Amino acid sequence: MDSSVHLNNVVMQFGDFTAIQPTDLQIKSGEFFSFLGPSGCGKTTILNMISGFLDPTKGDVKIGGQSMQGVPANKRPTSMIFQNLALFPLMTVAENIEFGLEVRGVPKAERKKTSDRLLELVALEGSGTKRVSELSGGQKQRIAIARALAVEPQVLLLDEPLSALDLKLRQHMRTELKEIQRKTGITFIYITHDQGEALTMSDRVAVMSAGRIQQVADPITLYRDPHTAFVASFVGENNGIRGKVLSASSGVAVLDCGPMGKLAGRSYGNLVEGSEATLFIRPEHFRLQSEEGMHTVHANIDEVNFEGAYLTLHANASAEQALSIQLGTHQFSDALKIGAPISLSYDEENAIIIAGEDHV
Repeated sequence: MDSSVHLNNVVMQFGDFTAIQPTDLQIKSGEFFSFLGPSGCGKTTILNMISGFLDPTKGDVKIGGQSMQGVPANKRPTSMIFQNLALFPLMTVAENIEFGLEVRGVPKAERKKTSDRLLELVALEGSGTKRVSELSGGQKQRIAIARALAVEPQVLLLDEPLSALDLKLRQHMRTELKEIQRKTGITFIYITHDQGEALTMSDRVAVMSAGRIQQVADPITLYRDPHTAFVASFVGENNGIRGKVLSASSGVAVLDCGPMGKLAGRSYGNLVEGSEATLFIRPEHFRLQSEEGMHTVHANIDEVNFEGAYLTLHANASAEQALSIQLGTHQFSDALKIGAPISLSYDEENAIIIAGEDHV
């Protein structure tokens, strides 16, 4: 069954405010797809257009190749899990799961068969007679998933469903959600501001800012090859070093970074000599040992934090430029102390230079 979703040049306006800029996006059938971005960027608005709770001002939403224009939310082949889960507290677990089927007039015996099957899927066999109040946070999450799956949607929509859970449980539920998606083969569309959730679970991620999709890619590509300064700074921790373009050719650019000297990295976009640009380098890509072909940055240590498997250093390379460095604890030495000078090297393959623009 085709459960793809196509946002066909959709626009969403509320009065004079454009919440979603013109967007054309294909979500593949059976894909775990996430929209990632800060609060207010338009993630939930897109989800509501897919679900039918909002009609786009312009454009069309297609599910399984079929236009959803004029199709109300309760007639679409979608099911949604809300942030607050919205379970019915006076119903048993089984009654919660079966509710959508009961509304559709499905016979009782068939409803029970479905709830038993879904309780097994979410690893809560034998819990059908329990009350919602007897469940832990993670168990409630699983019941919400089971209830959404009971009506056999082509597309499951999830609006930040893990945000109310504690860190350890959120991490556990990431694995659970991905496994459930794998078993069912249903298209999952997930909304989150938590990059850890998006990178861990998703086949592809759309990073959003101010109503516009900045980049769509698999998690590794987003992390290694961001296409905009916003994506570079929003996805994972990054050091952004501003400078002016001295040269750009064959996929490599060189910046004049003032007191930090000339620094080079892989170039992305149309870099013009003399224009502003930013070099981004991840904290884990700095090295204390310089090797042939590597570039060097000089700084002074402001802070040293021991975090078990690694050390996090905060240093200043100039009055305006702070740096974050992550080193393996095997690189620790007594020389790494507050106020001490430090020389940091990096390979230009591990740095990317993007044309000047605002970033977070």
